[in-house]
Amino acid sequence: MIKGTFKRNKENQAIEAFEISGHAGSGPYGSDIVCAAVSALTFSTVNGIAKLSQVEPLVDMDNDNEGYLYVTLKEDLSDKELEISQLLLENLLLGLQDIQNEYNQFMMIQVN
Repeated sequence: MIKGTFKRNKENQAIEAFEISGHAGSGPYGSDIVCAAVSALTFSTVNGIAKLSQVEPLVDMDNDNEGYLYVTLKEDLSDKELEISQLLLENLLLGLQDIQNEYNQFMMIQVN
């Protein structure tokens, strides 16, 4: 199962970080549509933050041990950088929640 956790700032509710781990197991390796969808959304978001906001998110990744991705933003973002990053992160959360709604036996997303 893929497990995802999004961490929100208690003051402004901005997404500060997200963590994705595990494998969906909804199909054979290389043909798992849930894993493919999650990978596409997460990597597109990380790349989008870097390209569109000109901010490199801090990324910790380990594909060898059950698939693991942890992404966090720097704390000193400008208003513009924060706005762009949040738009992309909120879009990621919505996309992953949509996948969870359709394939809830393979994926669980929570927001803290």
